[in-house]
Amino acid sequence: MNWYLISPQLSLGALALIIVLLDLFLKEKRILGIVSAAGLALPFGFALSLWGHQETILSGMLAVDGFSLFFCFLFLGIAFLTLLYSTDYLPRIPRLHGEYYALILLSTTGFTFLAATGELISIYLALELSSLPLYALVAFLKDEKSTEAGIKYLLLGAIASATLLYGMALMFGLTGRTELSEIAQALAAGGIREPALLLGVVLLIAGFGFKMAAVPFHGWVPDVYEGAPTPITAYISVGSKAAGFAVILRVFYQAFGQPAWLHADWSLTIAVLSAITMTLGNVVAIWQGNIKRLLGYSGIANAGYLMVGLAAASNIGRSGVIFFLVAYTLANLGAFTAIIAISNKIESDLIEDYSGMARRAPALALILALCLISLTGIPPTAGFMAKVYIFSAGIQAGFLWLVIIGVVNSVISAYYYLRVVKVMFLSQPSSEEGVPSSGALRAALAITALGVLLFGVFPYVLLHLAENATLLP
Repeated sequence: MNWYLISPQLSLGALALIIVLLDLFLKEKRILGIVSAAGLALPFGFALSLWGHQETILSGMLAVDGFSLFFCFLFLGIAFLTLLYSTDYLPRIPRLHGEYYALILLSTTGFTFLAATGELISIYLALELSSLPLYALVAFLKDEKSTEAGIKYLLLGAIASATLLYGMALMFGLTGRTELSEIAQALAAGGIREPALLLGVVLLIAGFGFKMAAVPFHGWVPDVYEGAPTPITAYISVGSKAAGFAVILRVFYQAFGQPAWLHADWSLTIAVLSAITMTLGNVVAIWQGNIKRLLGYSGIANAGYLMVGLAAASNIGRSGVIFFLVAYTLANLGAFTAIIAISNKIESDLIEDYSGMARRAPALALILALCLISLTGIPPTAGFMAKVYIFSAGIQAGFLWLVIIGVVNSVISAYYYLRVVKVMFLSQPSSEEGVPSSGALRAALAITALGVLLFGVFPYVLLHLAENATLLP
């Protein structure tokens, strides 16, 4: 056992424990945030040193490859940005700062394990490691909305976990194996009963669909997004979604590529769910007056777009999903970072209260508008390139009807995204006061805005990394 191969995860877990211990002795709690953010350099360095490795450890339970390491970098980036913009929000939480940072780091550890898992039991353990800290973080404000959101997230998450376990049990009963590669061999050999196999696949889609926020497993999204602390809403919106797609990509492409009829069935099932998910998310988002709920339904719609690449069941589909996840992460985190700064000042998440924000905080309004434009899929942003890439994969896979639905939904989404831009730039401000923000929050804004523009104008570096990351063993 070469423990160095899981050094990013081990160092993340150790960092979380160090934060808890430091919290016992430090009176100045801001130091905890600095140590947490700076400490991420260690797992990042370990992951960077492992780039190019192609190995499995623990009898195939975990894989160290380009796919898992790419997602490791993505999750570390999400955690870093979350720690940066949390500095402006934490004054609302007078205590428990150490626990807040530690739970984020522990959840990130679970996410990195999820992207590396190659065996059903380890998938479930990683899923719980990533989810349990999130349940606590959602309820961190301890007010009525936050507590309700935490309970809903916990109960629905438990149901999703049970559903996933049932599907895993069926797979083990049918094949006698839990390793993904051995399940693939057993299925390719034939002789597996079709109805039970399909039921197992459907249950796995349901369990992973909860993490991805896909319809009909999306019921938790609007209430959790609204009730959770805004930094945690942002963290869940991208981290949980990326983890869900990472694990379902590995499971379905490695284990369920054969027989051909199974491959065709799950591909079509996901295509149908994709169409329903993007349509419901965009249509319901039109009626939202709370910007966090709006971005919640936007997240559901974007899960639908991502599922186009998953349904394509090809290398370009997988790389399209990875590219889209990065573009979505940058735009969504940038939008939420601006929302944290604005909401801290106006003490409201209602879209109508953002009126005239371009005069009060021009930089914040401009970056929020840029991120919303990227989520719409308008050039020259990363969101435009992501949709072009993922829709191309859908067309090549024969899902022209799904791509047409996706394009129509992108047009629908422009209405509610640009409505926010209109309120900020064309409405009269309710006050002339500026909107203050910390240096850490401004740094997070700069990073996300630069990424949105950079990968929109020069997407080729990220495309190359995404294509290399799809080469699963």
